Amino acid sequence: MTSPQGATNEQILEGLKHLLHVVQEYEPEPRGEQLVNRLGTHFGCSATDVAVLTEDIPAHRYVDHDIALQLLAERDPGHELIGVGGGDMRYHNSLSDLLNNSYGPPLPLAQPDFTVLPDSPSTERSCLGYGIRLFRHEGHPVAVLEREANPRRGLDTGSLEVMCPERTVARSVLEAIRSLATQHSVLRGQVISLTESGYEQTARGITFVPRPEVREADVILPEGTLSRVKQHTLGIAEHAESLRRQGQHLKRGILLYGPPGTGKTHTLRHLISEATEHTVVLLSGSSLALVGLAAKVARALQPAIVVLEDVDLVAGDRDLSYGPQPLLFEVMDAMDGLDGDADVTFLLTTNRVEAMEDALTQRPGRVDLAAEIPLPDEAGRRALLQLYSPNGVFGDEVLAKTAARLEGTTASLAKELVRRAVLLATIEGVELGDKHLVRATDQLLDDSEELSRVLLGARRREDAGAGQPPDSEFGCS
Repeated sequence: MTSPQGATNEQILEGLKHLLHVVQEYEPEPRGEQLVNRLGTHFGCSATDVAVLTEDIPAHRYVDHDIALQLLAERDPGHELIGVGGGDMRYHNSLSDLLNNSYGPPLPLAQPDFTVLPDSPSTERSCLGYGIRLFRHEGHPVAVLEREANPRRGLDTGSLEVMCPERTVARSVLEAIRSLATQHSVLRGQVISLTESGYEQTARGITFVPRPEVREADVILPEGTLSRVKQHTLGIAEHAESLRRQGQHLKRGILLYGPPGTGKTHTLRHLISEATEHTVVLLSGSSLALVGLAAKVARALQPAIVVLEDVDLVAGDRDLSYGPQPLLFEVMDAMDGLDGDADVTFLLTTNRVEAMEDALTQRPGRVDLAAEIPLPDEAGRRALLQLYSPNGVFGDEVLAKTAARLEGTTASLAKELVRRAVLLATIEGVELGDKHLVRATDQLLDDSEELSRVLLGARRREDAGAGQPPDSEFGCS
């Protein structure tokens, strides 16, 4: 059978075979300098004969390692930074594959890729996302390919690939990078959370949190409570070296317990605001499952504080698990796993201290200070009303009588009470005064508001045993 042009099928196939052979044999002229040649010149030998030493970098440590590699390379005044051409497939190929490139022509040099990642709550760093640093280390030529983590490309971790004709030097390079990455870590001295919402400065799983500013005068607790907690948290850190020399352990666990709304989180915020030299790792809710990672960060970047809020959510249930063992055990292992001389504080809070297991609360080295954050007494309630009120707006008498009416209520309820008083005055379009505080108190203590009071941490009437709230004594409306 022949085609309309008279050629047989066999002739057509033979022609296609010849064309395919021509395409396979064709080698386009390389555009610019080739990667393999550039590295060969740097090493003084064939680059394809040099072994590659690879180390994966957790995504949240990528900025640290980018800083470390840049510092190490810049020790050599003749250091260079080059990129690699070749399209998207280069991101998935090892440095050895890039040099050999069995499926195409030699890869050319190109501009390096950069990526912007946060290095604090308010600043960012331009990091090398994909590129090769050429420098000399200990007198030997070294090339390091730096590749960022990129989940869109299936890369959950970053990596460093080190090439040096002397393999012992390649290992030395990695050791130096590890040391510099810890020494210059952007996480050191920061407040970080191991959660993401998409709205914060987030570096691949680590969220930078602005350090709170809470004055000691803004923390209303029973006399002596705050000073004991601060001495155990910050006082030990202040005298860490002296305690180490005397063979005393530094690692400590502090448990703040009490009903909801009494000020446990507020107390934590004050401690964090005072601990300006500490690395602080915040864990709550589902992120409590990351306590092992938090302990590792704290150990590397001490002095450090690991905050575990509402730890009763995991401590009372041995069946709750996010891994091979119950989460309760993860918490205990993290606290036990640190050396005694590690300047790390575990700050735990709970609304249900009775639910905490003996293994967590009674064994020394896990929790060695338990501080109750109780419902405020009358003097405390008055102090809270003064704290949350605009200066000089409410008279001393109305504050005193309001504090007496709020028996069995929490700090959060006092804050809500002042907010409601301000709202009443705003709606009326008049200046805030005593009558608005009285009316807000009447409303909040009304039977129909019992659920609101409970949600703010107050006890139910049958639990408090306080009977009905007294009528207003001020005659204001």
